[in-house]
Amino acid sequence: MIRSAIAGIGMYVPEQVVTNNDLLQYMDTSDAWIQERTGIKERRFAHRTKETTTTMGVEAAKIAIERAGITPQDIDFIVFATLSPDYYFPGCGVLLQRALKMKEIGALDVRNQCSGFVYALSVADQFIKTGMYKNILVVGSEKHSFGLDFSTRGRNVSVIFGDGAGAVVLQPTEDENRGILSTHLHSDGESAEILAMYNPGTHANHWGTQNYATFDDAPIGEMFMSHAMIDNAQNFPYMDGPAVFKKAVVKFPEVIKEALQANNYKPADIDMLIPHQANLRIAQFVQQQLGLTDEKVFNNIQYYGNTTAASIPIALCEAWEQGKIQKGNLVCLAAFGSGFTWASALLKW
Repeated sequence: MIRSAIAGIGMYVPEQVVTNNDLLQYMDTSDAWIQERTGIKERRFAHRTKETTTTMGVEAAKIAIERAGITPQDIDFIVFATLSPDYYFPGCGVLLQRALKMKEIGALDVRNQCSGFVYALSVADQFIKTGMYKNILVVGSEKHSFGLDFSTRGRNVSVIFGDGAGAVVLQPTEDENRGILSTHLHSDGESAEILAMYNPGTHANHWGTQNYATFDDAPIGEMFMSHAMIDNAQNFPYMDGPAVFKKAVVKFPEVIKEALQANNYKPADIDMLIPHQANLRIAQFVQQQLGLTDEKVFNNIQYYGNTTAASIPIALCEAWEQGKIQKGNLVCLAAFGSGFTWASALLKW
C-alpha cells in the first residue's frame, strides 16, 4: 500500500517583529487586551516591497526541498495555499515555479484560507497515492500585513494576523508505520459572510454605486473596486469574532475525533496535535475537550500571530525542529476558518 509521507519540511518568517505595544501607535488597544483575547504577544510583518507571499513561500520551499534530499528540478507538482496572493491572478504557484527555475510542472492554487494547508495536503496526498506524482511541494504562505486596517476601527481583526510561510515535500512510501493515514475535509457556507473580505470581488456591492440613481446605472468596473469602497473601509477583512469562536470550538474537536475514529485511535493516542493557530483560547478549549496535556499540543501563535494557511506548516516545522515530534509519532493537524471550511489530517511521522 502506497502512502504519502513528509520527506522534508521548512519555514520562513520575516525579520521584523511587531509587538502588541508597537500597535499602540496605530490604534486604541493594549498588550493586556490583545493577550487576553487571543494569546498573541507579537507577530512578524514582511518587508513592504522586498517580500511577498511568493518570496516567503520560496524561502520555506528551499529548506523543505533541501531537507528532502532533492533539488527543485525533482519537484513534479506544486500545491500553493494562500488567501493573500501576490496578484488577483495569476496565482502564486506559477510564480514559485518561476522563482525556483523548476521544470514546466503543474501548479495548483488552493483558496481555503485558514484550512488551506490541510486541504492542499489532502490534494497532494491523493496524487501521490495514485502514482501520478512522486515529489509534490505543498506550500502555505501569507502576507496579511499589506491589507489590514491599522486603526481603532479595525483592531479586532488587525491585531490577530501575521506574515510567514511553511512548506513540505511529499513523497510515496511503502512503510506502513509512516505517512498520512487519512484526511478529512468539510465546509458549510451558510455563514460565509461573517468572516470574509468582500472587496475587490464580482458580487453586487452597493458601495460602488452610491453616486448613481439606480444600481443598474453604475459602471460594472465600479462594482469591483471604487473610491467609495475605500472611503467606507470596505476593502478590509470583516470578522464577527464571537460567532467564529462559537463555531470553531465545535468543529475543531469534531474533525479531530473523526480522523482518530477513522483509524481506530483515541485522543490519548495522539503524540502531537498541531492546530491552526487562529486563537490561543480556541486551542486551549480544544485541548481541554480532548483531554490532552500541554506536551501534546503545539502552539506558537504567541510569537507569530495567525498566519492562516501558513500557520500549520510553520508550527509543524518548529515542533519538529525542537525535537517535539519523533519518528513514529502520531501527529494530528486540524484547521478551521473562513467559509466556513474545516479539515484534519492524521499521520505517522
